[in-house]
Amino acid sequence: MFQETRIAFLYCVSPVHMGTGTAVGGLIDNPIQRERHTEYPMMAGSGIKGAIRHDYWAQHEDRKLLKRLFGPENDASDHAGALSFSDGQLLAFPVRCAKAGFVYATSPLLLARLQRQLAMAKVQVDWTVPSIASGHCQIVNPDLMTENKLALEAYELQAKEERTVKPITDWLAANALPQSDEFSFFREKLANDLVLLSDDELHYFVVNSTVVEPHVRIDDVSGTADGGALFYTENLPPESLLFSVILASQERYKKGDSADNRMNAEQVMQTLINGGEQWQALNGRMVQFGGDATTGRGQIVCSVIGGSNE
Repeated sequence: MFQETRIAFLYCVSPVHMGTGTAVGGLIDNPIQRERHTEYPMMAGSGIKGAIRHDYWAQHEDRKLLKRLFGPENDASDHAGALSFSDGQLLAFPVRCAKAGFVYATSPLLLARLQRQLAMAKVQVDWTVPSIASGHCQIVNPDLMTENKLALEAYELQAKEERTVKPITDWLAANALPQSDEFSFFREKLANDLVLLSDDELHYFVVNSTVVEPHVRIDDVSGTADGGALFYTENLPPESLLFSVILASQERYKKGDSADNRMNAEQVMQTLINGGEQWQALNGRMVQFGGDATTGRGQIVCSVIGGSNE
């Protein structure tokens, strides 16, 4: 069905709210999307596709190419789109640290998921997934620890400088963030301040260290808070890193239409990633995801690897 595969890294520049629609219990009125079995933050593939489609819709008035790539907006029964996006899975989560401000926290499960999808996109890596015991962490920057301890939030973990983590941090710094000058600081920080936690410890931070903001509606007449209008919205914090799989097939068309001049899967993928006369490239582009766009939320920069982009 799909002939081309790429990996898209999604780096949060601002808080991002990809919501669930409704809250089921708890104190947060508007929670973010989470996996059922792990409680890790995620982004539904349909939401990723919709955000990128809308971004491309806003770039150009000619809707024909948009329809050819993403499928019809209204008459979905005419034909399917040539592009598909998997759910966005978490790769690294920012955690407050006693030194260096914050670190990028990851775990064996997150790295193993990425490695599995990289193989799908035919991207070869020279690193393996380390194992780590609960209560311990592995680092590449010894300046993060004090007397072999790493302080994250209110917790101390037994830290060890581990050479096997360095190839992972170097690879991520070279591939998961844009290569432009404005991201040089963050590439260096990702290379130096990535910390490998156990899956248990990471679970605690991704559940308890998101951004929760109170919102209140103001009455236009009185200028004071409208009664009963206080609500709480959860966001992924800035510097969170996720990834999604982009899949492309040859261009679809309505039954009975001519198949002439239809794009193959490689052309579809290259049009999306590298752009052209009508489209700005997705690779390295800032796209708005999720809700609260008018308050500056949802700014994510995309970096795509695999195929000729690898």
